[in-house]
Amino acid sequence: MTLPTIGFVGKRAKTPATGMVPSRPNVARVYDYLLGGKDNFAVDRIHGQRIAAAMPGIETGVRGQRALLGRVVRYLVGNAGIRQLLDIGAGLPTAENVHQIAQRVDPAARVVYVDNDPTVLSHAKAVLAENPLTAVADGDLRDPAGIIGHPVVRAHLDWSRPIGLLLSGVMHQITDYEQPARLTGELIDALPSGSYVFIHHLLDLGGPGAVQLKEFMTRAFGRAEFRTLDRVRELFCGLELVEPGLVSVRDWRPDGAPATGEDEQRGPGLGCAGVARKP
Repeated sequence: MTLPTIGFVGKRAKTPATGMVPSRPNVARVYDYLLGGKDNFAVDRIHGQRIAAAMPGIETGVRGQRALLGRVVRYLVGNAGIRQLLDIGAGLPTAENVHQIAQRVDPAARVVYVDNDPTVLSHAKAVLAENPLTAVADGDLRDPAGIIGHPVVRAHLDWSRPIGLLLSGVMHQITDYEQPARLTGELIDALPSGSYVFIHHLLDLGGPGAVQLKEFMTRAFGRAEFRTLDRVRELFCGLELVEPGLVSVRDWRPDGAPATGEDEQRGPGLGCAGVARKP
C-alpha cells in the first residue's frame, strides 16, 4: 500500500507516469490546487473545491503551512546550525523547496527528500539531477528502518553530525493503528545528538470544520487522523520543544505581520507546529 503524501508537486508529465492515476485524487495535487498551482488534474480540483467550500479559508491554511516550512528551514540552518536535512513525505520539489531555502542560507547544506510515490521519485530525480548536495530516496514513513538504512540516506548524510528531520503534513496521514509515536521514536532514536525534529500536524479541535476536512480527506485519500495538541506532543517522544513550543502554524516564529480576517482564523488555526532538539 502506498502512503499518500502532502508535498510540493513539480511539472506534470504530458502522459501519466507509472503509479499516477488521473481518475483518483492525490493529496499532493490537491495541495497544489489549494496553493493556486497548475500541476493537478480535474479530479484533484473537484476535491479541492469541495474542501474549500466546506472550509472557507483553507487556502490560507495551506499557504500558511508552506510559509511555515520556510521559517523552520531558515531557523534550523541559520540559527540552529544544522547543515543537513531529511525531509520525509516531501512530494515533488518545485520553487522554494527545502533545498533551495537551506542552500540560500548555507550553499553547503545537504538535503535528502524521501517519498514512496513513483511519480514523485522520477520527477524529483530529474529536477535535482544537477544539484549534488540534494538527493532523493524511496522510503515509507511506516518503515523507519528502511529509511534510516537506505543507501542514499546513509551516503548523503553524515550520521555522526546533527540532522534536521522534517515531518511536514505527513503525520496526520498515519493512523493510530500504525502507532505514530513508535514511528517517530524509531527515527528520533537513530538521529545523532544535537539533531532537530520538526512536525506539522492537523488538529482535532472538535469543531465542524475539522470534522468536515477529515471526512473529505478520508473519503478522497483513504486516511486522515487529526489529533489534539497533547497527542501531537507525544510524537516528539519526550524531546524538549524549542520556543515557542507546540503552537498554531501562524504563531511559530512569525517573520512578518500576522494575517488578519476570518480566513486566517479558520485556515491556519487547524494546524500546529513544533520543533524539538535531541540532547
